[in-house]
Amino acid sequence: MAVGDRAVVLGGSMAGLLAARVLAEAYTDVLVVDRDSLVGVSTARRGVPQGRHVHGLLARGQQILEELFPGFTEGAKAAGVPTGDLGELRWFFNGVRLEPGTTGLVCVSAARPVLESQVRARVAELPNVTFVERCDIAGLVATADRARVTGVRVRPQDGDREELIEADLVVDATGRGSRTPVWLEEFGYERPAEEKVKIDLTYTTRHYRLPDESILDGDLSINPVSGPSHPRGAFFSRIEGGRCVLSLTGVLGDSAPATHEGFMEFVRSLPVPDIYEVIRDAEPLDDPVSFRYPASVRRHYERLERFPDGLLVLGDAACSFNPVYGQGMTVAALEALTLRTHLRQGVEPRPLSFLKDISAVIDVPWNISAGGDLSFAEVAGPRPAMVKMMNAYMAKLQVAATRDGAVTRTFMRVAGLVDPPQALMSPGMVFRVLRNGMRGLAPAPSWTPSPAPGEAVRR
Repeated sequence: MAVGDRAVVLGGSMAGLLAARVLAEAYTDVLVVDRDSLVGVSTARRGVPQGRHVHGLLARGQQILEELFPGFTEGAKAAGVPTGDLGELRWFFNGVRLEPGTTGLVCVSAARPVLESQVRARVAELPNVTFVERCDIAGLVATADRARVTGVRVRPQDGDREELIEADLVVDATGRGSRTPVWLEEFGYERPAEEKVKIDLTYTTRHYRLPDESILDGDLSINPVSGPSHPRGAFFSRIEGGRCVLSLTGVLGDSAPATHEGFMEFVRSLPVPDIYEVIRDAEPLDDPVSFRYPASVRRHYERLERFPDGLLVLGDAACSFNPVYGQGMTVAALEALTLRTHLRQGVEPRPLSFLKDISAVIDVPWNISAGGDLSFAEVAGPRPAMVKMMNAYMAKLQVAATRDGAVTRTFMRVAGLVDPPQALMSPGMVFRVLRNGMRGLAPAPSWTPSPAPGEAVRR
């Protein structure tokens, strides 16, 4: 039995697509509205500027996609997307490689537009889902007393008149630029309190084709992760189509230049030579492109006392995470499951109840990413005793993981949002951390690369 006649999802990225997938089980008609073209698109879109850069689908996200779209992972592999075990990637923390540890968790190494297109194709197969493309969202429509949202006003980009789309439920999945706080204020409600952690991150990304993939020794990814001791980081991954993608990360205002020479110089400044040795003779497929992410933002909708019926918020519109932790798509998937639980009660979700439930979903990944960012002394923010204690423990754990693959395994399962954080504090894990982490970290070996032939000139 349907919960309602029509649900409208604002935003056609991953959060919106996954919301549409579960809404299709409960509403007769589901519309996905986006300002970009969607159907058949497998390249980066204007509305997803971060789509050109390395994206991580955490292990729990892969599991949920497999649940919502059976056979998803095999379909991605058939489309040429490489996969591997999350704990067997080439991870570096503080300039030292973690001891590999098999996790049993699948890393799906696809470019964001390709991954999104795979999900979109599966959603498009649902007979009651329709994509409304190239439409700008002008605002919400509500009852006279503003107690219920009844639809959305849109403006087709090929027209000059607004149109009204009536709906029993509107879901805001428009991302970091969400206007729900403004719309609430216009309707006489309070705006949600916002919590920010300013990291001033920049991604600079370039795609390559390797002359010989054997140089990777079978590895799927090379990831020297940034931290207080080595603030510059990178993510290098094999992706579909025989290509590789490299995203260089700079924090606190540092960034890799979007020029060939500056980009290569930044690669040389990384604490390990692995990526430089792989790309020095590789063929660049495009010019470097940069994306700036000033701050993680969490909107505390769950703290509001009043909220209009017929409206929900999820994805980055509710909480936008520092992308280096790869949490955004997976949290959106977890929130979609939360929405499905509410819909299976057979009635329209109560907004404040739903928003409280997704807040509980957000808590763990937010504490991981915000706590990690606060390990940088320059990042402003409160550091209660628990944050200081956990950051000190995590520093020891990362040292221990360079010597003990079992520590790597548990660390990656928690970071992948599969196991709870408490797994890092079990008696057995604490023993391993104390045994392997108290000796301190061996200093990262220094290296001085020689330039590749012709590197001084632009390829």
